[in-house]
Amino acid sequence: MASGAPQNSSQMACDSEIPGFLDTFLQDFPAPLSPESPLPWKVPGTVLSQEEVEAELAELAMGFLGSRNAPPPFAAAVTHKAISQLLQIDLSEFKKLPEQEEEEEEEEERALVTLLDAKGLARSFFNCLWEVCSQWQKQVPLPAEAPQRQWLVSIHAIRNTRRKMEDRHVSLPTFNHLFGLADSVDRAYFAVFDGHGGVDAARYASVHVHANVSQLPALLTDPAAALKEAFRRTDEMFLWKAKRERLQSGTTGVCALITGATLHVAWLGDSQVILVQQGQVVKLMEPHKPERQDEKERIEALGGFVSFMDCWRVNGTLAVSRAIGDVFQKPYVSGEADAASRKLTGSEDYLLLACDGFFDVVPHQEVSGLVHSHLIRQKGSGLRVAEELVAVARDRGSHDNITVMVVFLRDPQELLEGGAQGTGDAQADVGSQDLPTGLSELETNTSQRS
Repeated sequence: MASGAPQNSSQMACDSEIPGFLDTFLQDFPAPLSPESPLPWKVPGTVLSQEEVEAELAELAMGFLGSRNAPPPFAAAVTHKAISQLLQIDLSEFKKLPEQEEEEEEEEERALVTLLDAKGLARSFFNCLWEVCSQWQKQVPLPAEAPQRQWLVSIHAIRNTRRKMEDRHVSLPTFNHLFGLADSVDRAYFAVFDGHGGVDAARYASVHVHANVSQLPALLTDPAAALKEAFRRTDEMFLWKAKRERLQSGTTGVCALITGATLHVAWLGDSQVILVQQGQVVKLMEPHKPERQDEKERIEALGGFVSFMDCWRVNGTLAVSRAIGDVFQKPYVSGEADAASRKLTGSEDYLLLACDGFFDVVPHQEVSGLVHSHLIRQKGSGLRVAEELVAVARDRGSHDNITVMVVFLRDPQELLEGGAQGTGDAQADVGSQDLPTGLSELETNTSQRS
């Protein structure tokens, strides 16, 4: 965790791993890719809008470098440098004309969006990445080696009995490295997205929400406002993609951005985050469900309706009242997130982010006891706690996709030594603020120390 010795040992390990990684990478790729060379990664579709480029290429690079075991701070820093280098060139050479059969009535809107050839961009980007690695083989710049706070994050995700896995999650302790933020504020980002009607919206949100946050000036002055605006912008971008590619999916989402000693959370729909502090569950948010009186009134004021069909649904279809996507249910299913902020005192134990496949069967007040019991059995190791929590939800009858992420804010061993074990709820002294504000496939079990 955040003690001095682990940070130093982690830094030494990172420093020693980088030269070996670069040597191996440049042996495997002794020259930039030629136009005929196969790409080393799967291209995200055939076209990208100009505003999608940075996030999609970052996702490509981070996945590729992670699969080659690059140290995370280095992987994030080299990705940022390569993207910066690519964006210095004229991207008009990758411009792709729209298909002839596209509807005339959308031509004016379409004219505002520049579409670029994804495959050509991905090839040029890899060559930028190669050039940066070649330069850094001689001397790695300090920002790529800079120590960061260590995080222990336990993640587990399963398809369960559903036909498809539509959840996605993000764990990004290297937020500053990836987006080239050089100020003195440590930042880490964590998120869970629960898709419906397909995986496209959840996958899109897992790539673009944090990238949109990084581009907003409010990140430096009002991070909660930046999170809200990033959700809105991501929804707007995905709706355009959905119209262009005839997609109908949507996704709920919840994210936590820790900036220095402050926690900021934002959410759409019924994915949730809770904070456990000295064994007590602290409620940070109220999920968006159609049966909430304020949500029901909002939907009815727009001309929609809320009805009960095995559960409360918007217009007889969706069981959530806010989401990214769901192009045919806008504006009744809103893309406007809520957000909240809370100062951290150092007495907080952990955050738990999860989708409704978990929270529908595991009440908030039981989480602390379940985690505490796990830590006792595992002698203070929290590496596999998310796996046990997922198993509890499945054993209690959840048939949905289940994703659980536990972000420890203190060393789990310290939680045992303190003996804190609570079963009650505490209401956070923050509310929803009306501000202007590694993807998981069939099954994922990830424990990260970074």
